[in-house]
Amino acid sequence: MSVRRQLLFMMFLALNWTTSDVRAEHDSPPNILFILADDVGSEVLECYGGESYSTPHIDELAQQGMRFEHAYVMPVCHPTRICLFSGQYPFRMGNPDWGSYPPSAEANTIAQVLKRAGYATAVAGKWQIALLGEDLSHPTRLGFDEYCLFGWHEGPRYYEPWIWRNGVKREDVHDKYGPDVYCDFLVDFIQRKRDQPFFAYYSMALCHAVTNDLDKPVPVGPNGRYQTFAEMVSAMDDRVGRIVNAIDQAGLRDNTLVIFLTDNGSPARNIDGVDNSGELIYQPIFSIRNGTVIPGGKAQLTDAGTRVPLIVRWPDHIPADTACDDLVDVSDFLPTLAELAGASLPEEVTLDGRSFAQRLLGEGKGDREWVFAEHKGKAFVKDRHWKLYSDGRLYEVAKDPQEKHSLTTTQPLPKYLQQALRDLRSAGLEHP
Repeated sequence: MSVRRQLLFMMFLALNWTTSDVRAEHDSPPNILFILADDVGSEVLECYGGESYSTPHIDELAQQGMRFEHAYVMPVCHPTRICLFSGQYPFRMGNPDWGSYPPSAEANTIAQVLKRAGYATAVAGKWQIALLGEDLSHPTRLGFDEYCLFGWHEGPRYYEPWIWRNGVKREDVHDKYGPDVYCDFLVDFIQRKRDQPFFAYYSMALCHAVTNDLDKPVPVGPNGRYQTFAEMVSAMDDRVGRIVNAIDQAGLRDNTLVIFLTDNGSPARNIDGVDNSGELIYQPIFSIRNGTVIPGGKAQLTDAGTRVPLIVRWPDHIPADTACDDLVDVSDFLPTLAELAGASLPEEVTLDGRSFAQRLLGEGKGDREWVFAEHKGKAFVKDRHWKLYSDGRLYEVAKDPQEKHSLTTTQPLPKYLQQALRDLRSAGLEHP
């Protein structure tokens, strides 16, 4: 073989190896950082038109990725987490008691699905699907290799926090701010697991009120009071910025899918302090969005309670600074992440979720035609234009987002939404 041909052959091999390596890197399953903020409606964030608070780090994340305009969850925290973990609507799981998770479903959570696909898994922050002090193996049984969680109904989550780490109560955090402890834990996990696919689930304590579920008020902060809602929004944004920066600084930016979601709308009021008689001091929460004053909608089936921010960043897959009109339901994350991870879905489980992985891969869009939410004997199905409640009320939410004018008696009910309710009732939905 001539020298020239030898050189050409070597160049061909080098090019082939390079493209193979690029292809292998491109095809490798992404790391997943899933951030779930607590009690934050879309109206809070500047990137969704919010004018009352500064959220520069979350806004930057939106500029680097895609902002979904029609993402829906349950109107309160526990059923949202049930749905996120299982890919099923709560009624299909028997509407588990508050603060519980069905033992029969423990083997098929989103964490279990990813763990079976080779992912290292960790969770930090809020759990709220078990009393940890009574069941310290619960996060492990649901698929998490490591955890750092505050003791819901056991102690504080912010100042002088009550925190369990991998089955042991932490005694080194008495003088620390809880959200820093949860964030530090996941930053360390990311750095330790950088050489294998990981699922880091940051279930934020922020921006939930300090708590009113203990026998006496929890400790106040160094300034002698609790955080205002605005202060918690700022603290949330700072921690989001810190953990996303940890991904970038670890050199994992290009192969890490970052998801920011919230569990329901903003609350109607916040606990700002304790008066001299020991009673909690409540302050109403109002936010301005695009010039409109919006009260907190948590625990309501309105858009203010169920339509939440969803931001996804994945360089080279998701175009930067874009908005998406696809409908997304909180049940969709399990099948979506399973598809992206190359994981097998549980065969014995009927999922309500629909994968929108093709949208995230830049190869298509989600095929969901309607979303669903339920709360306290009521439920709805809706698309971008119409919203039909299980009791028959109909709203043209595209023109009437605050649902002031029911069209039940003047507008024929959309047949596809009627059929959706019939199908859900056949599957076990009992709401009228």
